[in-house]
Amino acid sequence: MFGGHSPPVRSPVSATENRNTARSSRSAVLLGTLAGWISRAWFFTLRSRLEHRGEFRDMPATAPVIYSMWHNRVFSLPPAWKHFFGKTRKVVILTSASKDGAMVDAAMRVLRIRSVRGSSSRRGAAALVGLMRAIRAGNDAAVTPDGPKGPRHSFQPGIVKLAQATGAPIVPLHTVCESAWYLKTWDRIVIPKPFSRMTLICGPMIYVPKQLTAEEFDAKVEEARHAMLAITDDV
Repeated sequence: MFGGHSPPVRSPVSATENRNTARSSRSAVLLGTLAGWISRAWFFTLRSRLEHRGEFRDMPATAPVIYSMWHNRVFSLPPAWKHFFGKTRKVVILTSASKDGAMVDAAMRVLRIRSVRGSSSRRGAAALVGLMRAIRAGNDAAVTPDGPKGPRHSFQPGIVKLAQATGAPIVPLHTVCESAWYLKTWDRIVIPKPFSRMTLICGPMIYVPKQLTAEEFDAKVEEARHAMLAITDDV
């Protein structure tokens, strides 16, 4: 009667899928927020210490770095980093674009740690750009080179590309727990037992030149991987 095209009619199936997706997203955020508060409170039951095995102790807070950490330390390492470095440094962490990534993002918000959503398989380029901007704004960045799906302790080259593009050095980070539970996930997430000892280890820094041949780049990836494995206690 009024001309033009009729508005599209949304099918009942599509509406149901949208509701399920929204419900799933809300659940992920709620679970992540709860996990964040538990992680934060849990940390203060631990006897924690910091161990430097490289020159990061002398790095000024105004010089951004890129932290490399295994995916199975997402419960124990962020609150430890916040405790030891959060007063002088800011960090942005890369999380996946999946529902699990939404949970991690919500948990990090509890710790006042910002996230960039993306991975090697989804939104990878956008995530890389977001991390580059964060580093150039003076923030540290944190990446799990074996995330979001593994295999455990595998090493994707994206973190080396990020270091090459920004000039920020890679700092291997790891938490060694005196006594812990290992969840039955693909990465065997580590939950330190309350009142046990936990050490946050900062490994030697790795610098990546901007100009590299393909062979030199692959060698840097191997160097970074071996640096991570050198401080890993559950290989």
